[in-house]
Amino acid sequence: MATKETGDLDREQQPGSVAVAGEPADGTGAADAAITAAPDVLAQSLGEYGKIWLRRVRSGESGALPVVVGLIALGIYFQSSQSHFLSAINMFNLMGQAGWIITIAMAEACVLLLGEIDLSVAYNASLGATITAWMVSIHHPFPTGVAILVGLAVCAAIGAVEGLITVWLKIPSFIVTLAGLLGLNGVLIWLFEETGNVGLGGVISLHNTFLFDLTTGEMTPAVGWIVLIVGVVVGGAYMIARDQRRRAHGLVAPPLGVTLLKIALTGGIGAALVAVLNVAGGVPWVVPIVIVLLGIMTIVLTRIKFGRYLYAVGGNAEAARRAGINLGRIRVLAFTCCGLLAGVTGILYMSLLGSISTDFQGGQYVLYAVAGAVIGGISLFGGRGRMLGAVLGGFVVAVIYNGVDLLGLGAAGQYIWTALVLLAAVALDALARRGSTPA
Repeated sequence: MATKETGDLDREQQPGSVAVAGEPADGTGAADAAITAAPDVLAQSLGEYGKIWLRRVRSGESGALPVVVGLIALGIYFQSSQSHFLSAINMFNLMGQAGWIITIAMAEACVLLLGEIDLSVAYNASLGATITAWMVSIHHPFPTGVAILVGLAVCAAIGAVEGLITVWLKIPSFIVTLAGLLGLNGVLIWLFEETGNVGLGGVISLHNTFLFDLTTGEMTPAVGWIVLIVGVVVGGAYMIARDQRRRAHGLVAPPLGVTLLKIALTGGIGAALVAVLNVAGGVPWVVPIVIVLLGIMTIVLTRIKFGRYLYAVGGNAEAARRAGINLGRIRVLAFTCCGLLAGVTGILYMSLLGSISTDFQGGQYVLYAVAGAVIGGISLFGGRGRMLGAVLGGFVVAVIYNGVDLLGLGAAGQYIWTALVLLAAVALDALARRGSTPA
């Protein structure tokens, strides 16, 4: 029985979809289920796709729509209040500032999908960045690639250890990672005390050109256009080939018109972004880095067994256990993935500032991580959300802080704005759940 159920979970399915136990065999409730099913599954044409999508929005399954609408509203408000908001220079700065906020939201999303939380993610990021900075700043520096890999490996290992403690000792992840937050803060201070003349005054300055250029460096305009064209062509070819492969195996796939529309929208948004950023000198390298990470994590969550099991455990841990899934292994892997992305966050943060120090606000930045993920539609209860949502949610947080800073409202305004947007996102999620729950 367990083998059969496990095999069912291995089949390709939409992330976050949940089979309702006890659904009447006579088809009662099928119409309601169809309303909330993915348009990609049910639609046979572009027009039918649009109709099903509108029905899902009315039923509470709005997907990334609230985040996109929120971004547009924020952009209109900040541009009307400060005409420089949409300028090429500010867009360039915004992309650099958004990089590390997006990746830390992606990191937190890995464990939130399980219904867990990692409060130590920010200090984990700072620890990895400190190790990398030290390795490239000593008198006989390590190769840059080696320093980056070591920093990432340390962060992943810390995440794995926290996951193991949570699983083996059955301690809530909130407590384990709260201890991690406090402990890693102490380790960070101790490391700076031990680095001697490398970390003068509690600061390690970054003089490595490669690391520094990750967020402050940019492509030439020609390279930016080439990367965009290659990315759209490769991504589009993958989407079309994926759909053809699904049809060849008798599985559902979206209509060709829907796929072509997605490719066209992606290309149009990308072209507009490249055109604007080229006015400021070029596309920052952090943009393709985030896009590549998004692509990798999307494949991991939707095309690999681990990702499907992650949604299954987050949606219903007991059902997943009965299906033969090793819950402990999935939890440890999720915390490891969170730690790895935290390592990327630390490197991007260090690149943006040009240094790393003991003044790192890890307690504050973990709130950015949770806020970004939740604003992007990642459910705090697990089993629901997509990595694209975490990226958009992280970008919303970055837009708020950039716009509020341009308005000169300071830290008070930043906190208040983020709090309001976070509450709005959680309220929408609660309303969506209420609207999709049968009476």
